Amino acid sequence: MAQAKRFIAGAICPRCAELDRIRSWEQHGIRYRECVSCDFFEQLPIEDEAAPELATRVNQAREEQSRQDFQPVKILDPKGH
Repeated sequence: MAQAKRFIAGAICPRCAELDRIRSWEQHGIRYRECVSCDFFEQLPIEDEAAPELATRVNQAREEQSRQDFQPVKILDPKGH
């Protein structure tokens, strides 16, 4: 069964510098990339180990927020009533 080749949005070819001309696919544990505008072709082995996830504010524990002391706020009427 043939693997679907997909274009990589925003990718620039390292050889001809054309935008949106690189397509990629995987087959037998190897990732392939090629440019449809020139003769650029690249093979990259697929690593079994996943790269560690980068720390961001979204995936970090909210420990700092839970440690803060919260105080009630009294809203004052600007008219003095």
